[in-house]
Amino acid sequence: MQLKILLPFKLFVACDAVLRIVAPTRAGSFGLLPQRLDCVAALAPGILSYTPSDAAELHLAIDEGVMVKTGAEVLVCVRRAIGGAELGELRKAVEEEFLKLNERDRSVRSTLAQLEGGFIRRFVEFQHG
Repeated sequence: MQLKILLPFKLFVACDAVLRIVAPTRAGSFGLLPQRLDCVAALAPGILSYTPSDAAELHLAIDEGVMVKTGAEVLVCVRRAIGGAELGELRKAVEEEFLKLNERDRSVRSTLAQLEGGFIRRFVEFQHG
């Protein structure tokens, strides 16, 4: 399989010969082998592992995103990724950076939705008043 991991601003990983991929989803780990049918999976923050044909298994910490398999090509699109560290350090990075930031993002979105709702409500009152 060919694996490409894309960030919003660059290509993070490109590997032409991958034997297997294991990615985190909200329902648990999701594994891909070369003969698997085409599919799409929503990814959760966690550890993505892949095995190149010429090296040992590699691990990356990823933020939430999407994985798409079409034929022999697997595209992984995530907001952020961290590589080059030991597995324990990657897990710690997921917990500290990705999960906490996602909670903060939800809080900010909720606050913005409340502000927008209040603005719309006042605008409608102004129009009818």
